[in-house]
Amino acid sequence: MTDAREYQPTTIMLAAASALRAIGVPEDDARLVAETLVAADRRGIYSHGLSRLPLYAAALQAGGMNATPRLTWLHNDGATAVLDADGALGQVAMRAATARAIELARRFGIAAVAVQNSTHYGAGNYWSDLLTQAGLVGIITSTTGPVVAPFGGNSPILGTNPLTIGFPSSGSHALTADMATSAGAYGKVLAARNAGEALPEGWAVGPDGEPTTDPTTAMTGALLTFGGHKGSALSVLLEALSASLSGANYAFETVDIWSTPSHRMNTGHLVIALAPEHFGAHTGDRIRTLQERVRSSDPGGALAPGDPEITRFQASEDRVEIAESTATALDELFERLGIDSP
Repeated sequence: MTDAREYQPTTIMLAAASALRAIGVPEDDARLVAETLVAADRRGIYSHGLSRLPLYAAALQAGGMNATPRLTWLHNDGATAVLDADGALGQVAMRAATARAIELARRFGIAAVAVQNSTHYGAGNYWSDLLTQAGLVGIITSTTGPVVAPFGGNSPILGTNPLTIGFPSSGSHALTADMATSAGAYGKVLAARNAGEALPEGWAVGPDGEPTTDPTTAMTGALLTFGGHKGSALSVLLEALSASLSGANYAFETVDIWSTPSHRMNTGHLVIALAPEHFGAHTGDRIRTLQERVRSSDPGGALAPGDPEITRFQASEDRVEIAESTATALDELFERLGIDSP
């Protein structure tokens, strides 16, 4: 990363948590959110890292996010449940949803927990890691604001509709894929705008429907799905999974807090967990075999899903790089809230 500052991970995490507490977020929740953001930066997922903190702060102060929500279980039926998050920070909602999914999957072998009235939950692999560390297979998806055009269209109808899948492994780490169904994450568009950089070709169209590499133009137009019509179909189906099993909004029904910080987005999430032992499976060893076979296809360069992120995470134990544009925004936020910059 060019034009970046280095921070000690724990130090910047504590500063971020202090900023959230200054806005009224309870201590445990503030630390959780800060931990997820720093973990994303350590994995190199900068679009979901501390660049989000000033946006969270604006939404918390304007009312689009609820610092002290009342989480309510609306539905509990066997292996399924629905959580109303009351506008909570998405991380707070997902902590409850993944805990319930773990409990139900261990009891029934499979669990599905839907969430409504939530907000952005950060990088999905943080939550799939909780499931794989509990020995469970995890499938997670979420709605977002309307920023993506379906295949053949040029107006923002869909969200970036992330998909995260994780399998526990007896190897060094889980087999995990965490991706947006847009060609690039919306956070990467924000980061490119803040850094004055161009987007890759094929990521976006402007309001006139013409291709653009300018992030500001893309934000007034639409992102594109990856994989043409196949990626578009997947995005639509993930939106259905994330929103239709609860009272959550579809993206096209949503006013995004990134443009209107006072608006409640009613974001929907879905957490599915499977317990391999209920299938009589030895999943951990089987997944390790798959990971090793994928890597062996070219020992000099082939990687299994999740390998690059865990390598970066392990290498950043003592220092994490933050883009200069993000560091400057954090300085401004800390100064405004009376927090010492690390």
